[in-house]
Amino acid sequence: MFFERARGVTIIELILFMVIVGVAAAGVIGVLNLNSTASADPLRRKQALMIAEALMEEVQLARFTYCASSDPNAVDATTQAACNTPVQVGVRAAGATRPYGNVAEYATVAGQPQATFAVNNVDRDISGNPFGVDGTGATMGNTSLAPITSTVTLNYVGAQAPLGPAGSALTSSASALNVLQITIITTYGSGAGDFVRLDGYRTRYAPQVLP
Repeated sequence: MFFERARGVTIIELILFMVIVGVAAAGVIGVLNLNSTASADPLRRKQALMIAEALMEEVQLARFTYCASSDPNAVDATTQAACNTPVQVGVRAAGATRPYGNVAEYATVAGQPQATFAVNNVDRDISGNPFGVDGTGATMGNTSLAPITSTVTLNYVGAQAPLGPAGSALTSSASALNVLQITIITTYGSGAGDFVRLDGYRTRYAPQVLP
């Protein structure tokens, strides 16, 4: 009488397989933990990115006229020179508050980061409320957003790096403010890379449109 040999794995082979898989898994988990420890908190970075995007949208949606809104030539001017009060970076209307009426009002000087969105060193939204705080002043979620800070920089666009294709490229200066480069930097930690940066542009596509 003949018997077929049983097929499968022995208990020793099964134990060896479990040991090998366990050692490999421990190595992979160790690498993942190391990467997680060395990298920025993804939730914090995502919060900073959302804040930066909101602030960029606020700045880009502001008007960009040739003249200040109170200027009698505002609806007819075709250049800054035709204005009694031309719009310029650093010139802010008396008593102006956020949201500012013009893109150029979001910085007091060109080319330098400005903490335009902060009050008492705490960034605030377009309504003046600290980020991450509800109507009663209580912190929303488990972590305060107060340590997250943002700056805005308004840059003139030079001839070395104009905006647009050749023949129709735009440049800007204090006296010919055709386009502005907007840079938002939102910092969420103390590390060298604990920040997000957004760059955008604003052109004068409707230079005579007033409120």
